[in-house]
Amino acid sequence: MKAELDEIQELTQSTISELSRAMAGRALENGKLSVERMDENQVAHYNLSYHTAEAFISEHFLNHYAFDSVAGTGELEQTMARIITAETLQRLRTEMAAHPSDYGISKETLSRLFSEKATALLEKHTAASVYDSVATAALEGRFGALNLSADHEAMRDAFKSFAEDVVMPQAEHVHREDDFVPENILQGLVEMGAFGLSIPESYGGFQSDSKSDNTSMLVVTEELSRGGLSIAGSLITRPEILSKAILKGGTEEQKKKWLSLLASGERMGAVAVTEPDFGSDVAGMKVTADPAPGGWVLNGVKTWCTFAGYADTLLVLARTEKDPALKHKGLSILLAEKPRDSGHKFTFTQPTGGSISGSAIATIGYRGMHSFEVNFDNYFVPAENLIGGEAGRGKGFYLQMEGFAGGRVQTAARANGVMQAALEAAVRYASERKVFGKELGNYQMTRWKIARMASILQASRQYSYAVARMMDEHQGQMEATLIKFYASKIAEWVTREAMQIHGGMGYAEEYAVSRYFLDARVFSIFEGAEEVMALRVCARDILSRALA
Repeated sequence: MKAELDEIQELTQSTISELSRAMAGRALENGKLSVERMDENQVAHYNLSYHTAEAFISEHFLNHYAFDSVAGTGELEQTMARIITAETLQRLRTEMAAHPSDYGISKETLSRLFSEKATALLEKHTAASVYDSVATAALEGRFGALNLSADHEAMRDAFKSFAEDVVMPQAEHVHREDDFVPENILQGLVEMGAFGLSIPESYGGFQSDSKSDNTSMLVVTEELSRGGLSIAGSLITRPEILSKAILKGGTEEQKKKWLSLLASGERMGAVAVTEPDFGSDVAGMKVTADPAPGGWVLNGVKTWCTFAGYADTLLVLARTEKDPALKHKGLSILLAEKPRDSGHKFTFTQPTGGSISGSAIATIGYRGMHSFEVNFDNYFVPAENLIGGEAGRGKGFYLQMEGFAGGRVQTAARANGVMQAALEAAVRYASERKVFGKELGNYQMTRWKIARMASILQASRQYSYAVARMMDEHQGQMEATLIKFYASKIAEWVTREAMQIHGGMGYAEEYAVSRYFLDARVFSIFEGAEEVMALRVCARDILSRALA
């Protein structure tokens, strides 16, 4: 069986390599990749990014997980690998058949994709019986080996208990009432050290000084997101982004001060990057930081600042250099301080007359932390809060990206946690609900859905862990974006199908599955909209690698 799956995987990988080379050649202008040329074929580049993400994920699942005895895997994981590997090629074949000229695929490769042998292999490994065996395991509560170390398992167990005992009982109330994160969750996470997971021990955190451990962050994030995305799972993203930006470019004095405060929970952070007219277009941002006696004054509006009300420390990406030609190189990071406020609106006026105000944006899901539009009016920030000091001027974009890379793989973990909650809900309902005289879980359609949900989730989870290990070695920037892109997009399908299995009750607020669906919708928007991630990050890196 492994040999057949290897053959399917080789066909997928070789096809994507050919597409990448062909599309890279078309996008060249004067020997360099041209964004303008790429934009002439945006749909194909978007799809190339998604197919590449699937190929990376299925390759890892097949070769480094499902058939790895060290990982503790067995028949269930190998059956999941059949589904993931075969479906990845099937979707690629469908796209190539419909739009071969958009990708520059050769007739020979197209013929290989649709050869009798390839078709027979796909038919064999996507047979109903393959899905049925995975569904049987899932309906028994078996979702696949986690492949975690003993330390990570212990951490997972601790936060899983906290999620079930403290977070889950409050998640629905906060969602329905658009309430704020309960204090016992905030304080509980402070006591468990959750805010110091990405901070080295020498600065008061829980990371080893000698080696990074991004997997811990993912394990904790996944369990908290399973309990409640907006009241637990996302709480530790902001200190993750802040701390990595400070670690990358902060002065030693800034690291000693801010990292210990963030790790202890004494300071709560939020990120103010997006602007109303410039979502992911960082180069065009207009919020300014002008020199003032003893520091800087901020002016302008930031939007989608999650947790900005309660946070007392805002990472603000602002334009300190006035030359418009500098674009993203004219941006710096400043830490703006303010009082905490748990309401939907806040305002604070400094003794010097500067002010900051914010108003929560009403959203269909992801309620609890609240996302704000924040207005700065001559708001003073002391010079010591410019990250990197004078040497950090103009480097804000790069420091922010250091933090956002971790935030993206963490978003994948959040998506995995919500998918896990949705899958468990679907399994419970399918085991209890009877339709036309038998349990839902005994119908082929339901079993097919549950099998796909379980396989997709496990593939996404295992690749997320793999990317975390890459990031421990200061690698995996593109892979972090790919898994964020994939997990965010596929979480909508998984939660949608979990909701569908519930039928009419899935649309009612009586069951939490409707919340999972609404929460999942945000993943493809925050931490970088999926289109921007696919076209401006993934596709460019894919084509660059093809040219190397």
